[in-house]
Amino acid sequence: MKHLGTMNVDVITLFVEDLLKTKAFYQDVFKLSTVYEDEVSAVFSFGNMSINLLAISEADGLIQPGKVASPQDGSRFQFTIRVEDIDAEINELMKSGVVLLNGPLNRPWGVRTAAFADPAGHVWELAQQLV
Repeated sequence: MKHLGTMNVDVITLFVEDLLKTKAFYQDVFKLSTVYEDEVSAVFSFGNMSINLLAISEADGLIQPGKVASPQDGSRFQFTIRVEDIDAEINELMKSGVVLLNGPLNRPWGVRTAAFADPAGHVWELAQQLV
């Protein structure tokens, strides 16, 4: 078996309360089609990995005895997408009705960022390297 640190992350599963609403968000905001879907999940390919939106009703079966947290408990991670022109990307997001959590902000580490959340509370960040 390979060392786990040398393997690629293939799929990240996100637990969602409203599958239809969250699926529509990913279709509208990221301009993606599902690569697989059924009555409890919708999978989107992001090129090098996939995001599986899974109905919260199915989460216990995957992580027991772990506990499924609610969106109200707060975020514990964020996804970051590198972009060339963050301001242009933000304008496109706003046309899709996305409300920014913060940004755009020029960070002290040389990156301009903006963050938003999907309907299930998962945080996404756009990041542009500053010259």
